[in-house]
Amino acid sequence: MAVGRSAALKIDWARLGPSLGLKGTTASALSSFKKRNDDARRKVQILSEMPQEINFAHYRSILKDQSAVDEIETYFKSFKPVTYDVNRQIRAIEAFEAQAVKNAEVTKGKVELELVDLEKTLENIREARPLEDLTVDDVAAIEPEIDRRTEALVSKGRWMVPGYKEKFGDLSLL
Repeated sequence: MAVGRSAALKIDWARLGPSLGLKGTTASALSSFKKRNDDARRKVQILSEMPQEINFAHYRSILKDQSAVDEIETYFKSFKPVTYDVNRQIRAIEAFEAQAVKNAEVTKGKVELELVDLEKTLENIREARPLEDLTVDDVAAIEPEIDRRTEALVSKGRWMVPGYKEKFGDLSLL
């Protein structure tokens, strides 16, 4: 368990989510786990610093009611802490861990697919001809809708694209 504690202390929680690209339920579950871990660690630290022994002789010397101190001492000595079966909690933690691993694998797969797609796009950008080297026929081959739209406008007797003058101004004065 000491190894688990030392490993948990070495995790940089602030960078863990963004570096893995965690989003949504996985990121919120991770942050709630961190919060619960920190709270439990803090409580254990506070309880371990508290004194463990009770000096009943001291209380007998300062209190008048000796029977109250005797009664409290008998209760204290007869006290047996309740033990809990933590198997249910362990199974819940293991189920949560399995779900988190499954979500992480799904996220990893999506990220890898996106990276492949982005790599293809980047390669297309690198291999593309410069804009000044493209011809009208090249642009029409890439986007056939441009030819169809132009043919439709010309067949209706329109020689200007609607909204062109508003956007770029009238160049007929030149």
